[in-house]
Amino acid sequence: MTMTDPIADMLTRLRNAQTAGHDTVSMPTSKKLVEIARIMDKEGYIQSYEVIEGDPRGTLELTLKYGPKKEKTIKGIKRISKPGLRIYAGKDDLPRVLGGLGTAIISTSSGVMTDRDARKAGIGGEVIAYIW
Repeated sequence: MTMTDPIADMLTRLRNAQTAGHDTVSMPTSKKLVEIARIMDKEGYIQSYEVIEGDPRGTLELTLKYGPKKEKTIKGIKRISKPGLRIYAGKDDLPRVLGGLGTAIISTSSGVMTDRDARKAGIGGEVIAYIW
C-alpha cells in the first residue's frame, strides 16, 4: 500500500508512541525520514535512531527520550508543508519556533537542516515541520 505523506505518518507515529509511553517506535524508512531522525537526534528530541535493512523495504526505529519523571521531551510536533499545499520560506523569512526555543526542519538544496543551520548558511527551502 502506498502512502501519500510518509513524513506526516512518521510524526504521527512518534506523537502517538510518546503519548502512550513507549520506548521505541518503528516505521518504513526513506532517505528523507532518516535525515529528519538525524536532526531530531542531533537536537536532543530523541535518544537515538537506527535503520534496519529489510528485503522489500527497511525499517527506521527511533528510541524515544523521556525526562527523569517520564515527562515527554517533545512537547509538540506539527507538519507544516503538506503534499496538497507546499510551504516555502526564503532565507530572510525562515520561521522561528517559539522565539527560537523550538526547531523548524527545513528541506533545502543543500539537504535537510534546522532553521538555525539554514539561517547560518543563508539559504531557504521547504518548511517540513515544527518541533518544540
